This record gives sequence, C-alpha cells and structure tokens, in this order.
Amino acid sequence: MKTKLVTAAAIIAAAATSATAGELKPAAGHAIHLGNVQGAAYYTVEDDGLRLVATVAGGETGDSVRFVSTLSDGQTMVVEVPGTGGQNAEALTFRRVGEHVVVEASPDLRAAMAD
Repeated sequence: MKTKLVTAAAIIAAAATSATAGELKPAAGHAIHLGNVQGAAYYTVEDDGLRLVATVAGGETGDSVRFVSTLSDGQTMVVEVPGTGGQNAEALTFRRVGEHVVVEASPDLRAAMAD
C-alpha cells in the first residue's frame, strides 16, 4: 500500500507544475515543496464540491501522508510543515474560489505577530 501511495505521488509530481502560487486545474498535479517535505496535490470535481487531495512525504524515506478535503466555495485547506532548527514553519493554502482552486504560500504569522 505504501509503495502504491508513494508511486502515485511520484507520478503526479512528475506531471505537476512546480510553483508555490497559482490556479490548479482539475485532475492536474501541483508540486508541493515545503522544506524537506515533498509531494503533490490535485483536485477533482464532485457532486458535493471540489475534492482536494494532497500527498506529502518527508525526505526520501519518510512515510507519506495524504490529506483529503471536499471544499465548498470560500473554504480553504492548509498543508503546513513545522520549522526545525530555528527555521519558520512553511505552509501552502489551497482555497476554493468559485469553481477553481488557487494555491498560495501562507504568510509567516510569527513575523506578523511580532510587529
């Protein structure tokens, strides 16, 4: 099962656009790069909303984790990796806007709170 999951994520990542911001297309992969965590995300159009799937794994031997969320208009899903060794956390926000999903790098909230 784990091998199938990692293989599927690798196939999606190979076909994915590698960017941290932009609009996703239905069933088209989007590469995720958050520190040492890599993966891919895509969405499909379902009767009850847009089904967003994100699969990530840490390093080359890390276990993969899959997040699934069906988004209604205006809803978001955040994939965040905690910072290590004094580094800030890194995150991507997936937001449904109408019939599309946009992805953007999440702002560093610690810096905003320090101001």
